[in-house]
Amino acid sequence: MAKEKQLYVCDACGTTHNKWAGQCADCGAWNSLSETVAPNTAKAHPRFSGYAGPAEVQTLHEVSQSRETRTCSTLDELDRVLGGGIVHGSVVLIGGDPGIGKSTLLLQTVAAISQLKALYVSGEESAQQISVRAKRLGLEQPDLQLLTETCVETILINAQKLKPGLMVIDSIQTLYTEHLQSAPGSVAQVRESAAQLVRFAKQTNTTIFLVGHVTKEGALAGPRVLEHMVDTVLYFEGDPGNRYRVLRAVKNRYGAVNELGVFAMTDKGLKGVSNPSAIFLSRHEEPVPGSTIMVTREGTRPMLVEVQALVDESHLGNPRRVAVGLEQNRLAMLLAVLHRHGGIAMYDQDVFVNVVGGVRVTETGADLAVLLAALSSFRNKPLPTDLVVFGEIGLAGEIRPVPNGEERLHEAAKHGFKRAIIAKANAPKKNHTGMEIIAAARLAEVIQHV
Repeated sequence: MAKEKQLYVCDACGTTHNKWAGQCADCGAWNSLSETVAPNTAKAHPRFSGYAGPAEVQTLHEVSQSRETRTCSTLDELDRVLGGGIVHGSVVLIGGDPGIGKSTLLLQTVAAISQLKALYVSGEESAQQISVRAKRLGLEQPDLQLLTETCVETILINAQKLKPGLMVIDSIQTLYTEHLQSAPGSVAQVRESAAQLVRFAKQTNTTIFLVGHVTKEGALAGPRVLEHMVDTVLYFEGDPGNRYRVLRAVKNRYGAVNELGVFAMTDKGLKGVSNPSAIFLSRHEEPVPGSTIMVTREGTRPMLVEVQALVDESHLGNPRRVAVGLEQNRLAMLLAVLHRHGGIAMYDQDVFVNVVGGVRVTETGADLAVLLAALSSFRNKPLPTDLVVFGEIGLAGEIRPVPNGEERLHEAAKHGFKRAIIAKANAPKKNHTGMEIIAAARLAEVIQHV
């Protein structure tokens, strides 16, 4: 059998080299050459044909419009993030910090789905360790197939024999392919291993969950193309010392992006939290300065979170601007808008902003809540406990509307809030919530009201 030829491709410009070098001869990039397998023309058609179906040219009307088949698990929060259930033939990538609960979540998932034959492949733990964890979690599925292997070719051979409907790979960074000589976890190994698994999932209609390691910055380790190859990318967020975990979808070809699922870690594994607004609100016994309630929207779910701010006199040349759960650069911009259009200067104050519960708010609808929390702490005057706010603030001092304003108001009314400060464009034509709605067009109007 002829040995496959090894080539080296530059990750920056894509130039192919016969030998490895520290610098690309074409673009001059350093340490950008990664190992790959040269395509053999004699084997190109059998190996790469039929990636996701027959290689035939079809018109859009000739393509079958059958709805994707989904299987629901007992974890409602996971089904919500995936878009309504597990899609057959899809590839899901889950990343998160060590000890956050990725393996626990997937072990619970494969044990709960009895209608699909499952195969759990582990490259980090032994079969005994997985069995002990399943017993500790109280999972009962004696038919669950376990495989401890790191070679992709061996895994696919066993999968072809067992024909599972659901397969878990824990983790993709521990796998390697025999076609490459680099170490497991390298860019080339991760890319080629994932490509073979994705190809197998599409050809056999097998659902595959891939566990991915993350770097110290929180991004998935390995090449960025790994996120492009899969159908869904999920991030497990939260402090391992905290009880609550947040599962966020950043890419989903079968559902809404930025969908959010909340779990609570217990001695029996992860349990879904059906009402996450209750855990993100402090519910102070008496009004306290620097606390504001806002209604954010994660995917299809409106959710109430508490934004806290602490403004204190600074003794440094450059006052500190610290934001936890929010974007720090946007905090500095909002304070400049408050000075320019509200007449309130905080250039000599340290400003600390935090979102309670460890949740991360990425939308601009939190702008108004951040400024009101900072203003409340700066003046040492608490805001009413039955008040919710949301709205985006522009550089000209205007209050801009946010999507799905009426749904946010209904969520706030359901939790007992009586007043709301929102953008004028978000004001409903008919108020069916029973709340006192204050619609403002400028930041100065909001400051004058509070």
